[in-house]
Amino acid sequence: MKKTTFFLLSLLTVFVFTACSDGLDNIEYNRNSDVVLTTPEATATGTSLNVKSSITGNLSSVVKRGFCYSVNVSNPTIKDKVIEADENFSATLSGLKINTPYYIRAYVYGNSRYTYSETFTSTIEITDLNEQLKNYVAPEYEDNYASIASWSNRTQWNLANVHDPSVVLAEDGYYYMYQTDASYGNAHTGHGHFHARRSKDLVNWEYLGGTMPKLPDWVMPKLNEIRKAMGLTASTAAESDFGYWAPSVQKVRNGLYRMYYSIVVPGYLDGGTGATAWSERAFIGLMENSNPANNSDWVDKGYVVTNASDKGLNFNIPSTQYANCYYKWNAIDPSYIITPENTHWLIYGSWHSGIVAMELNAETGMPKQDLGIPWAEGNAPAEYGQLIATRNINNRWQASEGPEIIYNTETGYYYLFVAYDALDIPYNTRVCRSKSITGPYLGIDGANVTEGAEMLPVVTHPYKFSKSNGWVGFSHCTIFNDGNGNWYYSSQARLPKSVDNAIMLGHVRNIRWTKDGWPLVMPERYGAVPQVAITEEELIGNWEHIDLSYAYGVQKESAIMTLAADHTITEGTWKGGRWSYDAEQQILTANGTDLYLQREVDWEASPRTPTIVYAAYGSNHKTYWGKKVK
Repeated sequence: MKKTTFFLLSLLTVFVFTACSDGLDNIEYNRNSDVVLTTPEATATGTSLNVKSSITGNLSSVVKRGFCYSVNVSNPTIKDKVIEADENFSATLSGLKINTPYYIRAYVYGNSRYTYSETFTSTIEITDLNEQLKNYVAPEYEDNYASIASWSNRTQWNLANVHDPSVVLAEDGYYYMYQTDASYGNAHTGHGHFHARRSKDLVNWEYLGGTMPKLPDWVMPKLNEIRKAMGLTASTAAESDFGYWAPSVQKVRNGLYRMYYSIVVPGYLDGGTGATAWSERAFIGLMENSNPANNSDWVDKGYVVTNASDKGLNFNIPSTQYANCYYKWNAIDPSYIITPENTHWLIYGSWHSGIVAMELNAETGMPKQDLGIPWAEGNAPAEYGQLIATRNINNRWQASEGPEIIYNTETGYYYLFVAYDALDIPYNTRVCRSKSITGPYLGIDGANVTEGAEMLPVVTHPYKFSKSNGWVGFSHCTIFNDGNGNWYYSSQARLPKSVDNAIMLGHVRNIRWTKDGWPLVMPERYGAVPQVAITEEELIGNWEHIDLSYAYGVQKESAIMTLAADHTITEGTWKGGRWSYDAEQQILTANGTDLYLQREVDWEASPRTPTIVYAAYGSNHKTYWGKKVK
């Protein structure tokens, strides 16, 4: 079944909006245009739309007419996709994606200015899954976005310039994504902090801009209050030198959203250098909003927590002495969770002694216990949190960060995801779980991560399929669901140094859960591929197989594995083994390992096309990824 639906934002004719001028250089816009455009009409033919508009006014001034359209910009301009209209002011938009809203406007150019119609939205709907798969069009955006990385091109970014994302599904049906202040060439500088974008389908993202206009007013007074209590002179740090890192956003209830964010203070505690003193502290603050669609309406609620130390005021420790650093807990990378019992918790801490949990006041979002001075002798003040995970119980330089915690009602576990190692190349994601929010957290091998055991399994890792550059620096995730049992992983990933390691692209991926209740992240990015049931016949042939087990800084590469029709494996690591298929569960068992299947985009193919992928945890706690190749 197929139908076309139209959602008219307005049926009125309209003059150009001043907002359209933003980012379009050398183009004049005029509220008092001498031509008027009607809202276009459209009819569908297959995966094409036939669009038509009309124009009245001073037609002699018009030298160009057409339509501009986009899947991720609600007010498209000529900087988006454009097609010229014929003399009847009509055109055909071809090769469109099904079940995807398109924002479309008519435009004319004359007298050195552009005039636009009102935006209208059109969606070609197909309900039959097999027909959806037959007509599927893969995402077209480039992995290497350097050519559109500038601020003036931000409406085209989609998932370009994403770092440390946090995603929340709001009441209006949009997924909202927020992030660390970071971009290629620092394009975001001077345009606010904790930038946002949104999407209805997790594929096409509309850029919204910064949520925080400037350094919060509480930061410098709080910093200098603490410094005074430590016997230090007041800080004179410049606002531009502060770091704005890793927000965590959750919906508390209808009409209330909370964002916990990190502010990293520049400099060193005693005003010296890294050769003589430990570095300055960080803060976690809180903002709230009743409707994230109003991106500028985030209201700052102030200070939540800062770094805590167990060394009293003995802070004259050179920052080169990482394993013995002054701070016990580091106040960055918050993750916010509301438990089934409606207790609220902040999970935070990175690179120093480990990850801690601190209970919050559910009504205010602030610490449940009053926080005293952030230092003590022998032990960090208890109200600053309790340890739930550490990479090495005896080392304060962890090379682990970015905790993300979720609760899965289906399994009854809390899952703690953590980023390991340096973020340029080696970055990889681990996960552990617990029946209690405060632990102990155990790995897939049963080892106690709260006490410093190696965290397994590896969830993501630098990797490379053939015919591609692959991805590195691939971690610091957010985990979220659609309310219908479908879970997703999102993080940044980087291109290798051989290409351009400063390119940070946002990735969104499906999660499948194993029979034992462990999350598997799919090896290809989410592209809204229709999930038609996978048949056994489709499995026969060549696959690219990756052993994704941990190797520091190594981009794990694929090798061919061939499944024969007689259920033998004739090529690859498991050559000589056998395979079978559970079509109901969509699990391919190869050489005794359950490989969990999913239809996803083959991003390395040219042109991109749907394929079948798998992810698995082996009996030896190895992680495997793979995809079917043609």
